[in-house]
Amino acid sequence: MTRKLGVCTWTFGEMPLAEIADRLAALSFDGVELMGNLLAYSAREAAQILRDHNLQIFSLTPDNVDLAHPDGAVRGQAVDYYRRLLDFAAELGGAPLVSCHGYVGRIKAKRSQADEYRLFVEAVRQVAAHAQSLNLKLVIEVLNRYESHLVNTGADAAKFVTDVGAANVGILLDAYHMNIEESNPALALQQAGNRLWLYHAADSNRQAIGRGHIDFLAQLAALDAIGYGGPVILECTAPGPNPFTPIKDKDSLNWLETYLQESQHRLRHNQVE
Repeated sequence: MTRKLGVCTWTFGEMPLAEIADRLAALSFDGVELMGNLLAYSAREAAQILRDHNLQIFSLTPDNVDLAHPDGAVRGQAVDYYRRLLDFAAELGGAPLVSCHGYVGRIKAKRSQADEYRLFVEAVRQVAAHAQSLNLKLVIEVLNRYESHLVNTGADAAKFVTDVGAANVGILLDAYHMNIEESNPALALQQAGNRLWLYHAADSNRQAIGRGHIDFLAQLAALDAIGYGGPVILECTAPGPNPFTPIKDKDSLNWLETYLQESQHRLRHNQVE
């Protein structure tokens, strides 16, 4: 199956969106997962830039806010951010998926894991209700345990989505995170089934597809088996310390574009292994 290919814009760091769009258009990508930085551009500006470059907006990824924080004020600010992000998504048009996840960098509960899970469920219910009013869908992104203490596996995500109980909430699985957490990533994709609404890809070292040891042939076959019709969103990052700083030095951008070119070539020419 020929799939559309997108790239997470956060991997370009602080580069202006117009320059990111220039680069991705030159690399012949189909679209983006747009960083939800509401201070960097308006919805109208972002939509025009991407439209001018024939790039589709597949999804939005959020700023790092904490929907599970035990402090109600912090949690309330996070819910408010997601509501504004959803309003932004609605203004963009095209009904892009909006990603939602635990606070990146917080790897244990401040008080109780059970309490924070409950708070996360309640907060996502509020966010999902606002999304529903705008005819938008959320995807719960599954992160590895070294990035977040909530929802680390496909099974966790399936339970979480059931507990939230909203028809407009689905699952986002990522090959890189599954490489850490899943004993059988392809099976995790199959078990997500029709609740898998988005798929991220980078190899086991978060470099280009083919530079690590992930079995992408099995994962793509699993996507076909469940009838996944969405894009493959590439989320490679340049090598070096501090994985949350995408552009680390003068070589980072060259590495990133090399990884994107290699991954695109392998996916478009069926050369994954």
